[in-house]
Amino acid sequence: MKKLRIMSVFGTRPEAIKMAPLVKELAAREEIESLCCVTAQHRQMLDSVMDVFSLKADCDLDIMTPRQTLSTITSKCLLGMDAAIEQLQPDMILVHGDTSTTFAGALSAFYHKIPVGHVEAGLRTNDKYSPFPEEMNRKLVTQIADLFFCPTENNRANLLREGIHDGLFVTGNTVIDALKTTVRSDYAFATDTLNELDYAHKKIVLVTCHRRENYGEPMKNIMLALRRIAQDNEDVELVYPVHMSPYVRDNAQEYLSGAPRVHLIEPLPANEMHNLMARTYLVMTDSGGLQEEAPALGKPVLVMRRETERPEAVAAGTVKLCGVAYDDIVRMSNELLRDEAAYAKMAHAVNPYGDGFACARIADAILWYFGRSDTRPADFHA
Repeated sequence: MKKLRIMSVFGTRPEAIKMAPLVKELAAREEIESLCCVTAQHRQMLDSVMDVFSLKADCDLDIMTPRQTLSTITSKCLLGMDAAIEQLQPDMILVHGDTSTTFAGALSAFYHKIPVGHVEAGLRTNDKYSPFPEEMNRKLVTQIADLFFCPTENNRANLLREGIHDGLFVTGNTVIDALKTTVRSDYAFATDTLNELDYAHKKIVLVTCHRRENYGEPMKNIMLALRRIAQDNEDVELVYPVHMSPYVRDNAQEYLSGAPRVHLIEPLPANEMHNLMARTYLVMTDSGGLQEEAPALGKPVLVMRRETERPEAVAAGTVKLCGVAYDDIVRMSNELLRDEAAYAKMAHAVNPYGDGFACARIADAILWYFGRSDTRPADFHA
């Protein structure tokens, strides 16, 4: 019987981290030919993940341009996908999450009447401008997709409320699968700064900040709060891998360059980031993925946003929303850095995002959908 041609489409670093183990799981199935199309929405950051997971793209759209806009990303993805689909002739296209690549990939599949599987489906804030443009991207993909791979039961409930009843699977999050392959106790960093940190005697805080909705006053508040936290806690060192966005880099330089115990470093490959996270004391972020990765490693997370589409970790107690106000960020950070009981309560919370077998469930669901298996995969339960 002819192998199923399943094409995974992604273009950013977070997407690549979460799709890499799935691409490999699909390749391990004898019934499937696993194809990989990258848009390179984030060129350099994407390439580092491809190297870490030893992935090679079957098609590379290479769309990234300096100071690119949402319109240029989406339009170039759409045009490039025409050629990729013509070349690879997929039976199904998998997209991940909520990026412009995700939306354009799903829309192109629809134009070509190819079924779409949405990995990490069902996340919602119900504010179309926050996160921007991610919330609307994922809602639009929902209207196109045929299979919905929901990380949690809550994500499935979101889709049921929107009238989506068919093709729903609760799989866990593929990022937990990725962590199983990257985190090692004997890991030696390629980044000198990370090897020189005193993990045994200092509280290392991992920071990321790059969301578009935090541009402007919120980002200024965040940067100034980080500077204050480092100044007020001599046993704390902040490590901030600064996003490639020129706007983010300008702000980091303006407010944090030269601050005591603040290390501004280049973006890290996935293996470096995961192993750094495993050794940190606390994570402060406006990222989505770190809200899932850090709990799996027993690390408390403060989310520097007004809301999160990942309420499961908040309910479990391993993530707290601290918002974007200067006083709130400083207060909540200092509580975790100085109150051992408050810290332990978050660090020992249960991770709700997966057991490391999400990719296997997704592959099983695809085979079931195409009639290559008689058994519908069981849902993940935290």
